[in-house]
Amino acid sequence: MIDLSLFNILDLLGTIAFAISGALSAMNRRLDLFGIFIIAFVTAIGGGTVRDILIGNTPVTWMENTIYIYVIGFVTILAIIFRKNLDHLKKSLFLFDTIGLGIFTITGVEIGIQNNLNPIICITLGAITGTFGGVIRDILCNEIPVIFRKEIYATACIVGGLAFIIFYELGMPQDVIYIITSLTVIIIRLLAVKFQISLPSFYLSQKRFTSFSFPACNVFISR
Repeated sequence: MIDLSLFNILDLLGTIAFAISGALSAMNRRLDLFGIFIIAFVTAIGGGTVRDILIGNTPVTWMENTIYIYVIGFVTILAIIFRKNLDHLKKSLFLFDTIGLGIFTITGVEIGIQNNLNPIICITLGAITGTFGGVIRDILCNEIPVIFRKEIYATACIVGGLAFIIFYELGMPQDVIYIITSLTVIIIRLLAVKFQISLPSFYLSQKRFTSFSFPACNVFISR
């Protein structure tokens, strides 16, 4: 029998959001049908899988509860069928990615609390659960993962995770915490993109290089 607690419902909604995000990203890269399903699948379960392995929860969640596989397959088919209705592909991808980020962050923190881990570790698990599916998706699609760019992404997870811990310590009702903290992550991410708020980036000054060709390799020296 399926447990219809708010936590499990949110976990499934996060899975759906990230599966659609992965499917849209794959279609944007013009992958074939198999590629679309693979990207959708790893995007939806990637963060949770890494989290479960880190805390020793094996077999991981989606292996013990096959409903996740069925849900991912179903929503991926829907995304393919209704792809023409998603006129603004990048906007749709961003929206579903943001929803998945917010929901999976709170599920990661909650699982950390259930395992009696240190609050800092709980927040870290929330960030891992929220971001690593997207990291795997971007790597497989040959893109720099969003988490490594200067956009507000993992930072939103950390703020949401911190809010979760504070509300939890204050004794607020669990369901209220889930809703408030997931919305916190989503709103931070939306506002950051809308107003182009980003973390500072640092880089080394570029140097001019002269190359010398050798039969087996190129050697570069700066001048």
